Amino acid sequence: MVRGLVVRGRLYAARPPAHGRIPALGAVVGAAVLAAASAGCRRTPEPGPGTIRLVEKFDLKKVEGSPSAKAPNIPRTEWRFDGAAPAARAAAGAPAGPGPAAKPAPFAATRGWEGGPGIGGLAIRGGLLVGRAKDGHGVLHIERTSGLENADQLQAIEIRMRVSAGANLHIVTRPTPTVDLKAEEALSRVLPGAITTPVIAGPEMQTYTVTPPAPVTGARVRHLLIRPTDADPGADFAIESVRLVFRREHLASVPSGLSWQGLRDVFRETLVMRSPETARFELTLPSRPVLDLALGTPEDGPVTFHAKVQRDGKDVAVLDHTVTTAYRWEPRLVDLAEFAGKTVTLSLSATAEKPGTIAFWGAPAVRQRVTQQAGGPPQTVILIQGDTLRKDHLELYGYERATGPTLKRLAENGAFFDNAITQTSWTKAATPSVHTALYPSTHGVHQIPDRLPSSATTIAEVYREAGYATVSFSAVAFTGAFTNLHQGFETVHEGESTAGRAGPKGAKTAREFTDRLVEWLDGHRDIPVFVYLHFFDPHPPYEPNRPYDTLWADPKGREEYLREQEALKKVVADAFLAQRGMATPDELIKAGLDPAWFLQYSKDWYDGSIRGMDDEIARLVERLRGLGLEDRSVIAFYADHGEEFHEHGRMWHGQSVYGELIRVPLILWGPGRIPKGSRIEEPVELIDVMPTLLELSGLRVPKEAQGQSLRPLFAGPPGKSAAGAGGGWAKRPVIAERQPLGRDDYPNNGEMYAIMDGGWKLIQNVKRPPDKPEFELFDFYKDPLDQKDVAAEHPDVVARLAKGLDGFRKMAVAARLKPDSESTKGMTKEQLEQLRSLGYVK
Repeated sequence: MVRGLVVRGRLYAARPPAHGRIPALGAVVGAAVLAAASAGCRRTPEPGPGTIRLVEKFDLKKVEGSPSAKAPNIPRTEWRFDGAAPAARAAAGAPAGPGPAAKPAPFAATRGWEGGPGIGGLAIRGGLLVGRAKDGHGVLHIERTSGLENADQLQAIEIRMRVSAGANLHIVTRPTPTVDLKAEEALSRVLPGAITTPVIAGPEMQTYTVTPPAPVTGARVRHLLIRPTDADPGADFAIESVRLVFRREHLASVPSGLSWQGLRDVFRETLVMRSPETARFELTLPSRPVLDLALGTPEDGPVTFHAKVQRDGKDVAVLDHTVTTAYRWEPRLVDLAEFAGKTVTLSLSATAEKPGTIAFWGAPAVRQRVTQQAGGPPQTVILIQGDTLRKDHLELYGYERATGPTLKRLAENGAFFDNAITQTSWTKAATPSVHTALYPSTHGVHQIPDRLPSSATTIAEVYREAGYATVSFSAVAFTGAFTNLHQGFETVHEGESTAGRAGPKGAKTAREFTDRLVEWLDGHRDIPVFVYLHFFDPHPPYEPNRPYDTLWADPKGREEYLREQEALKKVVADAFLAQRGMATPDELIKAGLDPAWFLQYSKDWYDGSIRGMDDEIARLVERLRGLGLEDRSVIAFYADHGEEFHEHGRMWHGQSVYGELIRVPLILWGPGRIPKGSRIEEPVELIDVMPTLLELSGLRVPKEAQGQSLRPLFAGPPGKSAAGAGGGWAKRPVIAERQPLGRDDYPNNGEMYAIMDGGWKLIQNVKRPPDKPEFELFDFYKDPLDQKDVAAEHPDVVARLAKGLDGFRKMAVAARLKPDSESTKGMTKEQLEQLRSLGYVK
């Protein structure tokens, strides 16, 4: 489904606009596109009063002074196999042996190609790199030895090749100093490369242009790993060339316009313009207007940004700002109070020494400053996701360690839920459920490559359409553009933006993201905002920031623990878990290790990471108070899933729907809006969070939402359990599910569903190993970690709940969102290409 289509200017975004609608598709593209875009789609609401987003007002016809179309001479990164002999390659800086011919500048010098254990017969013949993939997991490898300082975004990888058999080509990039090709081939059996495209097997050369589904900067493309085919038992291949296309090269070939652009992995809805262009916007300004935007450029050399307001035939300069540092956003707020309520022409332009220099206007919007009304909707709404956080590791829920004193205070001054259930047990599938109030079986995100269909309505979209500024701090690719969860956000801080600033192993994002958010809030204290804040800290690798690394863990044990993790890589059967030192008790014993000690040290670091995250939440609340926003804010805190510590024989998450993985903390805090001390025992689901926040904000809950507002549950007297209090709550069974992650030979690839009703929890193992029963039954309240299966003792309960599960699956599947590709039937090739340029069609 393609919604809200407007035909104005030319676009070249590499993905959908952040709010999930297409605001433009180039010069008029024809009635067929309009019909396809509007068929069966609900009307897009206008933004809230006082919010004017210039990305929605851009019109290429009103751009003046465009430079000549002559493309600049931008160096290319390309490997070919039709050039000089090996000796010449070695002299040019590449080793002798099979590999690319060295090219004179502007081509990048590289080392030679090599094949992993699954590649045979690698050689250069007739200007082609040829070989045979012994099975569908053979990997080719090349290391870049120059251009590693490139901070530009990788736009695409272009490969010209042929392959005798197979259906797909897969590519992985690595930033590490070295790669282990044997390990990479083993890992490819569990995690195929996310940069992928179908291939046409046969004798003809084909050109494949593959766009990364998640942001990748040039500085992180040190190694290129290519699986030329997924054919099993194998296939022959021949490669003519491999080319990396970076953003500057791509932008040089297209007109100015709207796209989704990132600088250092912070992405914004962006007007991309070139000096000395001027874009004009006719606007009627609100009563307390402010121009909110960020400025940046991917090019070296100073660029000066100008904003002028024309009124009564006179131009008044309101912004002149020079950017001299490439790849850095510089936020600006421009007071337009002297033009309040007037109809004006706002012009944006940029000047630079060289015509055609690229200027980025990030998320430019005229916003209305507000004065919070008593009893009105919250001005600041913050959705905090604590990744991989078990509820039974918080003292709020009875844990013996003080891992979450701030969360405990928020709960005591708000509402918390004793029996909150996540809809699945890993981030990729759980997060879309929170953002859409849909079960995984309905939103359709189950496997790593899956994307949320743009027909889904996200919580960010609803707030965006109500005029809120929307910003996302996404700790990993799963919660950003890779899953289409940028939909509705004007700005997204992708996980890669924290590289080098996220703890000893790169998994502790709370401190860095809190630094950024409190600074952002300083400039938005009188603007309605919706924030998604994803803290990755409890997730493995567990080692916390200082001083939390020694809060409960003995510092003398650090080196031994890290040594044992390395030893486990040789023993753990699953290649993915082996890389992370996640072992079963038997694997620990096989490695000659003490399972009890290893598990306890893991928990000590895990708990330290939770406390480090909690202290950052305290700092955020402190800043809200300092800005005078405390009584105007609502915070919802939850965990997307838990973590297993051998309760069912494994470590990690995502492998089941047992209690340690799906029972999660859920806290709501909002002075004056959430009654203090509301402890709710009623089982609830994370799909209820979105409707709750929207109702508290006075906004419409999408009719397709499968969750319901929790507000009736905390409407009772303060200090008492509010379960059942107030009208409007529909009591229903609680559901969790775990869909297969891929091929049948993947480890732990079960399909299971859980239903919790009437004090019981039934798990149905639909796809399971031979030793696993189809049904397992547990006492929901007395056995929270699902340790004692009593299915044999209660066949009547099993039958009743199994019937309920069957009804749930039928309902969820019947409501499943249609993939975007189904909306494009009947479009011409040109129209489809325009949609692909926006990221709607892959």
